[in-house]
Amino acid sequence: MNEQTTPWYRELTRYHWFVLTVAALGWIFDCLDQQLFVLARPAAMIELVPETAELAGDALKAARSHAGAVATAVFLAGWATGGVFFGMLGDRIGRAKTMLITILLYSAFTGLSSLSTGVWDFSFYRFLTGLGVGGEFAVGVALVAEVMPNRARPYTLAMLQALSALGNISAALINMGLGIAEEQGLVDSPWRKMFLIGALPALLAVVVRIGLKEPEQWQKASHEGAMAKKLGSYGQLFENATLRRHALLGLMLACSGVIGLWGVGFFAPDLIRLVQQKKVAAEVYAETLTSAEQSGNTALMEAIRAVQAADAPAQSSASGESAETPEPVAAATADQIALVRQETDKAISGRLARWGSYTSILINIGAFFGMFGFGAVAERIGRKPTFAIALLAAFVSTVSVFWFLQDFGQFWMVPVMGFCQLSLFAGYAMYFPELFPTHLRSTGTSFCYNVGRFVAAVGPLIQAQLVAFFTSMYASSGREPLRYAGITMCSVFLLGLLALPFLPETRGKPLPE
Repeated sequence: MNEQTTPWYRELTRYHWFVLTVAALGWIFDCLDQQLFVLARPAAMIELVPETAELAGDALKAARSHAGAVATAVFLAGWATGGVFFGMLGDRIGRAKTMLITILLYSAFTGLSSLSTGVWDFSFYRFLTGLGVGGEFAVGVALVAEVMPNRARPYTLAMLQALSALGNISAALINMGLGIAEEQGLVDSPWRKMFLIGALPALLAVVVRIGLKEPEQWQKASHEGAMAKKLGSYGQLFENATLRRHALLGLMLACSGVIGLWGVGFFAPDLIRLVQQKKVAAEVYAETLTSAEQSGNTALMEAIRAVQAADAPAQSSASGESAETPEPVAAATADQIALVRQETDKAISGRLARWGSYTSILINIGAFFGMFGFGAVAERIGRKPTFAIALLAAFVSTVSVFWFLQDFGQFWMVPVMGFCQLSLFAGYAMYFPELFPTHLRSTGTSFCYNVGRFVAAVGPLIQAQLVAFFTSMYASSGREPLRYAGITMCSVFLLGLLALPFLPETRGKPLPE
């Protein structure tokens, strides 16, 4: 049986599988910590931006939305900074050593995020978490790209990226479980528990320290005197005209997917929460009122009706529908109303957290197959045509979700969006290491993928401003402003198409030395 008919995975030794497993676990836990932040953000902002006499109603909602956007932007800025620094460090001191540092960094500061008392210390912890998150990807893909046989390389890199969906799904399951616990009154501040769980990946650092060796290609480059001086040098990256072009066009290609994901895609759970908010609130009030009626507690019934009447305008505003005039309610004591408010808020928050988790799981089920699919198609028709198809599909699917999704019957669009959007990231893992030589592979890959995060950091801020703009323009339109903001931001997916004609096709070629 010759090389071309032997399955690619038959070429892998036990050590190849060990490297792939360790790199995949590092990226899975990396994505777990990312997704914990995405899912915990709404609940964290409610606690970290409390209601006051001066800050209430629409002003409070706007303040929480802005605070969440700031925290996201700071996290992405940390991600970009860490990617640039640790990408360079990975070329200088080695892939394995740098991976060890980045795993410890993102684990420790994810755990410390649980101790936040305000938006600014929360954002500070997220910045430091981002440093580790950004650095891990570049050294992980460089490590896998250099260790694997040439024919197995694209498949293992696509697998590495596809397995990241397991981290995202795990975060959604954790969020769902804690949401149910909150609904049952078993835990307070479940978002803090989520971040504590995010510290556990630090244990993986022990495995990295004991079993992982530096790739032979990197060891050879680091021991060649003249070449060793060029390891991890941004000067060397931009001095060479070809490498400079690859870096800048790769950055443009990465910005398209990264901004699209963090400025639009990862706000899909927020959209679902808005869509479900009125329905969930109505269910909770109906259940609590029925329970009070069955117990014959008239005072409790009055308190529930009072809270429901007070919430009616807010729920109508969130759904874009006109409010129905609530029935007059008898007087209830302030203590009764406060107690009912506390209990119903917990129940509503817990159920909405579940809807956010359902959305995340659906996105990542689609993402898992999308990333595997990108690898298979790219090996058949080439990297550039596959990127073009994926960018157009991401644009169409994301616009469709933000415009058409209204109820559970249309949720099939969510995994389709995940398939299309996140397939791009398998392309980045495959393609960027193929653009740069060994002594600049981690640096170049990190520059493309992570410097794009500096640009992407403004994505959530632009999205928040667009929400405010469309709120003022279409307040009475009956549609959520987040929809208009998301659709406007989707145009960023088309940016990558402009870079593709000027980038090389690398299918079937060995890694540059």
